[in-house]
Amino acid sequence: MLDVCLLGTGGMMPLPKRFLTSMMCRYNGSSILIDCGEATQIAIKEKGWSVKPIDVMCFTHYHADHISGLPGLLLAMKNADRTEPVTMIGPKGLERVVKGLRVIAPELPFDINYIEIDEDKKEYNMCGLRIKAFKLKHKVTCYGYTIEIDRAGKFDAQKAQELGLPVWKWGVLQKGEDVEFEGKLYTPDMVLGAPRKGIKLTYATDSRPVDNIIEAATAADLFICEGMYGEPGMEEKAMEKTHMTFYEAAQIASKAQPKEMWLTHYSPSLVAPWAYIDNIKNIFDRVKAGKDGMSVELNFED
Repeated sequence: MLDVCLLGTGGMMPLPKRFLTSMMCRYNGSSILIDCGEATQIAIKEKGWSVKPIDVMCFTHYHADHISGLPGLLLAMKNADRTEPVTMIGPKGLERVVKGLRVIAPELPFDINYIEIDEDKKEYNMCGLRIKAFKLKHKVTCYGYTIEIDRAGKFDAQKAQELGLPVWKWGVLQKGEDVEFEGKLYTPDMVLGAPRKGIKLTYATDSRPVDNIIEAATAADLFICEGMYGEPGMEEKAMEKTHMTFYEAAQIASKAQPKEMWLTHYSPSLVAPWAYIDNIKNIFDRVKAGKDGMSVELNFED
């Protein structure tokens, strides 16, 4: 299963009851953070989660509302006795930006490994997950992210028995690894059925509508998408600021057909985003107005 929490839903500036942009998910003992706006560490504590297991941080881009909470978060991880290395992924310039922010958090008991993206699309395998970065369309270089958990086919015990494999060798094949027994090599495809549907989460914010988002969000279990403006008549401003309206986000979802979409990254002027959700349900009805602390547990289908 994949635990997901939308930590902050605000864009540009924090509000009394709305933190800046951040999302965190947990899988198999590891936590993955996407963006780290101001007060992200407070949002994590309010959720009741820990900063210590954060193994990977992904950054969409380097505007302040997406990364200004990083120095405080790093210090919180230090105070939680984190010693294992942390991997950071983001557009080119990541190391320079983070080192600049670390002027106020210079001494950390863990190393930081930097991965800078310079392609339109890039895939990484870590923490038992696949993390896919895809380019967005913003005023600066910006990426969205898809997190996927693959699921192997169902194990066929009868086939394993027919092959003469002892039970203590079955688990290795179930994990997708080859097994050698009595001088013969056995591969997972000999005892596993066709791959089953896994879990897919897509996160895209600070962008105009682009095909990359549709492709990334197709058939996602959860699609978290920017909805900067919900009020009518904000189309020109959205184009000027290279952001999206609720209407444009819904159009993307209608093409990608995720199981559910949460809107996020609201303009400070959008005081009540939930009031505009019904206006777009005729385009895509499985949509919710995201709010700080909104959570879900994504599970494999039976």
